[in-house]
Amino acid sequence: MAGDTKFHHGDPRTEVGPIVEMKNIEKHFGNIIALAGVSFDVLPGECHCLLGDNGAGKSTFIKTMSGVHKPTKGDILFEGKTMDFGSPRDAMEAGIATVFQDLAMIPLMSVSRNFFMGREPTKGGGITKRLDVDKMNSVVMEEMRNMGINLRAPDQAVGTLSGGERQTVAIARAVYFGAKVLILDEPTSALGVRQTSNVLATIDKVRKQGVGVVFISHNVRHALAVGDRFTVLNRGKTLGTAKRGEISPEELQDLMAGGQELAQLEGSLGGTV
Repeated sequence: MAGDTKFHHGDPRTEVGPIVEMKNIEKHFGNIIALAGVSFDVLPGECHCLLGDNGAGKSTFIKTMSGVHKPTKGDILFEGKTMDFGSPRDAMEAGIATVFQDLAMIPLMSVSRNFFMGREPTKGGGITKRLDVDKMNSVVMEEMRNMGINLRAPDQAVGTLSGGERQTVAIARAVYFGAKVLILDEPTSALGVRQTSNVLATIDKVRKQGVGVVFISHNVRHALAVGDRFTVLNRGKTLGTAKRGEISPEELQDLMAGGQELAQLEGSLGGTV
């Protein structure tokens, strides 16, 4: 296999411990094994890319890390402590934020209202309590500027932004509200070249703030643009992890494609391979 000599399993990390560590995670849905012993971690200020084709188990992995699914077996450690997330809210409160492809934004609502949705600052008390619109607007303008986007105004409707800009709003929102780990689900899959470049630049900015980024993708080129480490997932198992510079784009692509072809071959031969 192309990656055998390049990949390491269980490298000791001496410099700094991972923020999140997934240890031998299994997730079963009845007789279907979606994850079959996946180990994965992310360090502060690192972009760790999880690569795999459709059906590799990426979405189940995301949902297990972010508290949607409980693992059938295995442990999730957050800052060295074993965690048992009962819901996505538990994971968010610990500091794990997920930006899904659909972004969960209301297009006709302003950038400012989308940014603070459900967590709006207020001023005054009792019957005079009201939204602190000035604070909301100044925070949004500043946070978006920090990510390289100059809004026309904070009351600009989210629907008028490009796909890449909407991704950046979601990323900036997660970081502002204290994310220590940011899971990005295929953030560049529906974007053109320029918008992709903007989102990759945003990821780089986030990483430099010490946030650990989990970048889920099936696009090797986009992953290599920002990734520090690369883990390939295939049929619910990891094929290993490589650091930047240890594996070429071609080898990474071959590993993904090879695993998929093997899966198809197994299927056509009734699992006898």
